[in-house]
Amino acid sequence: MKAKNWLISITACFVLLFAFAPTYAQTGKFFTKEGHISFFSEAPMEKIEAENYKATSVLDTETGKMEFAVLIKAFEFEKALMQEHFNENYMESDKYPKGVFKGAIENIGDVNFAEAGTYTVKVAGDLTIHGVTNPVTTEGVIEVGAENIKANSSFIIAVADYDIEIPAVVKDNIAKEVEIKVEMDYQPFKR
Repeated sequence: MKAKNWLISITACFVLLFAFAPTYAQTGKFFTKEGHISFFSEAPMEKIEAENYKATSVLDTETGKMEFAVLIKAFEFEKALMQEHFNENYMESDKYPKGVFKGAIENIGDVNFAEAGTYTVKVAGDLTIHGVTNPVTTEGVIEVGAENIKANSSFIIAVADYDIEIPAVVKDNIAKEVEIKVEMDYQPFKR
């Protein structure tokens, strides 16, 4: 009788242990509407940086497909005048209100979404800014954790590739290339 009770106690302990063990992100779709995208450029006369904490993104862990969308007017600058010039003179954000990336993780098979860990990924897709679409390829990092997935990346674009015109009078104030950083904290997509 004691042996039977002991066996039941051990079995109950294992059941409880596995019931409360951390579960890691499962496959499927993950989403955020509070992604962080920033950009930085440095020219001899002035550095320009802006932050946006309202990026939306979807990641499909089964296919590796990912999409990002960001409202251009949601970028915040240190100086209000710089933000106004950015929206009105350069980005024409009333005419082109969003920046969009559509692509995929090319080495999705190297990421185990069922196990906590950090994985280096290669991402490729199309970036649309200011009404112009160009291919982008970059490396990033996927961090799988309990119930969420974090993704980070950075890459450089040329302003001229997106038909963003810089007036001659300020050409020394604005760099020809901009570094873009992406930081996402995905949660499981719930319908």
